[in-house]
Amino acid sequence: MAYFPEVPKQIEYEGPKTKNPLAFRHYNADEKIEGTSMRDLLRFGVAYWHTFRGTGSDPFGPGTAHRPWEGATDNAENAKKRVEVAFEFIEKLGAPFYCFHDRDVAPEGANLKETNRILDEVVKVLKDHQQKTGVKLLWGTANLFSNPRFMHGAATSPNADAFAYAAAQVKKAIEVTHELGGQNYVFWGGREGYQNLYNTDMQRELDHLARFMHLAHDHAKSIGFKGQFLFEPKPKEPTKHQYDFDAAACLNFIGRNGLDGVVKLNIETNHATLAGHTMMHELEYARIHNALGSMDANTGDLLLGWDTDQFPTDIYLTTQCMLVILKQGGLAPGGVNFDAKVRRESFEPVDLFHAHIGGMDAFARGAKIAAAIRKDGVLNNFVKDRYSSYDSGIGQKIEKGEASFADLEKYMLDKGDVEKNKSGRQEMLENLINDYL
Repeated sequence: MAYFPEVPKQIEYEGPKTKNPLAFRHYNADEKIEGTSMRDLLRFGVAYWHTFRGTGSDPFGPGTAHRPWEGATDNAENAKKRVEVAFEFIEKLGAPFYCFHDRDVAPEGANLKETNRILDEVVKVLKDHQQKTGVKLLWGTANLFSNPRFMHGAATSPNADAFAYAAAQVKKAIEVTHELGGQNYVFWGGREGYQNLYNTDMQRELDHLARFMHLAHDHAKSIGFKGQFLFEPKPKEPTKHQYDFDAAACLNFIGRNGLDGVVKLNIETNHATLAGHTMMHELEYARIHNALGSMDANTGDLLLGWDTDQFPTDIYLTTQCMLVILKQGGLAPGGVNFDAKVRRESFEPVDLFHAHIGGMDAFARGAKIAAAIRKDGVLNNFVKDRYSSYDSGIGQKIEKGEASFADLEKYMLDKGDVEKNKSGRQEMLENLINDYL
């Protein structure tokens, strides 16, 4: 059965002048950017939850989406059928990867034992479809935030049983990710935080979270899982004070708890803006700490104060992202996954294709623009010149650690004052970027 009969067998690249809404204008998988094909540079992944489980519901009303593959109840048989839907979509789109939470692909049973059994049944079907299609798993993760058992958190819950259940769930999720050849494993602490310090032992919760991460890493090593571990920063929503607020907070936690080299970051655009940062800032902050592992590709609405998870279509945004990603030399083994959902008003299955095509084209175009900027060297040359006072003289001594406060005082007493500053030329550079777009 074809679940997307109006969509061709393969979305093709037809170039910028095409009028076909079911074709790529800029994403040409085999075209090379700085020596790497777009396929291998961008490593696009389809998010199982929004794409195949999203219904368009919001706090003010039930779902609007017409999903012919959804049954009246969420059981193992429906979950297996959904795998067929997912792989038809991913194959037609031409994305090389997908990603999931455990509860996206398989529902919970009456107890943990039954839940694991159902998951194993669905994993067999997923594995079979991966082998048939060549589509790979970018990353897996465990949903430790939806079930009421995690109302106070999972690894940071004051209830030791909740910690233990979360550990069992993550153990299983790592195992199935390993079985499916997943290249990363993600931790998103949706409820790892607190609402009020009156009832919270923050130190104890953070210690428990660190213990949890070490336990997860120990188990991954014990089963031979060599994938990359990723933290995903996010501020507020659903928790007022989340411990994974932004890249800086996550990296502080990683460094304090002996997790350097064990955990990198999965950065999301809408999470960056909710934290009061730009996506470029979060990506660059992670990169300079050798911690940029992967990214969730979406965008938010600046007129709305929550995580709207919209598909990325802003070429300025994708260009800024790609400037950082190209500077790093790519994201592998991470990738660019679309943690994004169609709008409530876009309720037909074909809208899922329009959304992904637009996002893939936006990143492909951003990659080409970023590569052109880098080739011309305009930004790099300007920044290099702006900091040139540190390339020799007193600046060089500062960077080499060869100047004390006393040395610097003597230097300025002899000199008298700071030499004339150079203009930052922000407006000129913004105009220059516009020329490339």
